[in-house]
Amino acid sequence: MKYRKKPVIIDAWQWLKNGDVPEANTHPIDSDTEWICQQCGNKASQHNNCPTLEGWHIVCPGDYIIKGVKGEFYPCKPDIFELTYEKA
Repeated sequence: MKYRKKPVIIDAWQWLKNGDVPEANTHPIDSDTEWICQQCGNKASQHNNCPTLEGWHIVCPGDYIIKGVKGEFYPCKPDIFELTYEKA
């Protein structure tokens, strides 16, 4: 079977640095080392953690943070966001 997403308008913000989306309650990465992210190539200190229904997810600079239909927040990579959403 095939399914299509129901059309629903969402709130989303592009996250670039700590404090950009205060309503999502993100927190800086708590790390003893300055590791390099395999997804985006930036240092750990340039990332945040975002609380989601499934647990904490890392937010890379440039990711979008989406507010879901139940008020939850979750990060989305820019390429997936652009393929999935358009401005309302």
